[in-house]
Order: sequence, then structure tokens, then C-alpha cells
Amino acid sequence: MANIKKGDNVQVITGSDKGKQGQVLAVLTEANKVIVQGVNLKKKHNRITQSDRGVKQGGIETIEAPIHVSNVQVVDPGTKKVTRLGSREDKVTKNGVTRTVRVRVAKKSGKDI
Repeated sequence: MANIKKGDNVQVITGSDKGKQGQVLAVLTEANKVIVQGVNLKKKHNRITQSDRGVKQGGIETIEAPIHVSNVQVVDPGTKKVTRLGSREDKVTKNGVTRTVRVRVAKKSGKDI
């Protein structure tokens, strides 16, 4: 679950949207689900209401529904194909302080995610 984060580019590997790619908009950690831009689109019917300024709002809107995290896989930034993730530890010096930072790495190409 910790492999996929907000802002990652992912591809759907199963289901009706198989093969579609998009950016992760939100990660729902309690439900093990992610919301991906342009994937798993559903229609939502909103009741017509009147705002404070007198503008009427409502109708049918299309929104992205959550998809289970096991149905998506991270896209390699170099090849634009799906890949698994690994990690590497780098030493970073900032303001005279050296820290160890974990970096996510694509297994296929070795590039940082």
C-alpha cells in the first residue's frame, strides 16, 4: 500500500478500464483504494439547490470513483510501461547535517520515481 502515493502515474491492470493510465488524485489508506484521474468514471446525480447568491446548482456530473490498489501498477517514467518498485537509500547533506533518505526506484529501468 505504501508504494503508491498521490501524484504517481499508474496504469489499471484489471477491470473494465484495463490499460488506462492516469495520475493518482487521492489515496484512501483505510479502504486500500486510490482515486485515479480519468479512470473508473461514474455518474453522480445532484439535487438542484440554490446558493447564497441565487445561483442554481445541480444536475448530473461525472466523477472518479475509488479503485482498489491491487488493480493499479506504477508506470515507469522512462519507458511509460508498468513496473514494480524498489527502494534505495541515499545520504543527503543539508545545512551541514547528513541524513539517510529512502528513494523509490523503478525495477525495470532503475530510474527514480
